Amino acid sequence: MPRLSEVITALENLWPAARAESWDAVGTVVGDPDQEVTRVLFAVDPVQEIVDEALKLGADLLVTHHPLYLRGTTTVAASTFKGRVVHTLIKNDIALHVAHTNADKADPGVSDALAGALDLRVVRPLVPDPADPSGRQGLGRICELDHPLSLRDFAARAAERLPATAQGIRVAGDPEAVIRTVAVSGGSGDSLFEDVRAAGVDAFLTADLRHHPASEFIADHAHSPLALLDAAHWATEWPWCELAAAQLDEISDRNGWDLRVHVSKTVTDPWTAHAASVTTTENLGAPN
Repeated sequence: MPRLSEVITALENLWPAARAESWDAVGTVVGDPDQEVTRVLFAVDPVQEIVDEALKLGADLLVTHHPLYLRGTTTVAASTFKGRVVHTLIKNDIALHVAHTNADKADPGVSDALAGALDLRVVRPLVPDPADPSGRQGLGRICELDHPLSLRDFAARAAERLPATAQGIRVAGDPEAVIRTVAVSGGSGDSLFEDVRAAGVDAFLTADLRHHPASEFIADHAHSPLALLDAAHWATEWPWCELAAAQLDEISDRNGWDLRVHVSKTVTDPWTAHAASVTTTENLGAPN
């Protein structure tokens, strides 16, 4: 069985910490470098529910996309929910490793996995990483559909192919508009609007779109419509877990490690229900 330090070295080769954004917090959070690793669990969020799943599974290593402590802390007291996560991990010899924006930029990375889930052909990064001479790494991906679809049908494809969440897929644009090219970015993507505009695509699929940036973006494209598709944050990043698990499986086979690698299917999107609106502007007003 490999030691944790060996597995972490392999993960760092896939997603070098140096490629993470300066504000990010990636790498190993908890774990003894000399402990043996036999079973690994991949998940999006390092929350208690996922840690409990790792414990039940008998995992020695939990790899998550989101950091546990993005902004640092002064306490890991078990009276806090993040402190309780740390206590559970340490008490049960479960290591935690995080690959966040370094996995976003990787080739293949988070947005490649998102594109793959939607049956899109990746053409190039949306925002190329200037440190990558190959031009293949960076944030987001510009993609092509296998055949043109209406926005309505492409949204239906996204709703069918991505993991189910209470939010589903929100759409801004003409439902009958023809979609041939799409920019995708796993996770929060409205900071990339200028790059999407410059890419000249027909649609942008991402998560966490806010009212004002989305409204202004749509208004700017009144004469050359560009559709927006807003999926749940967790749903756009979960496909990466399957990709990352497959990458570690291949490394394990190559090194004769015989690791057992799993992907959590637990939905950790915070929204749990959705009530569709039925009120129209015609009947808004004072009650009878």
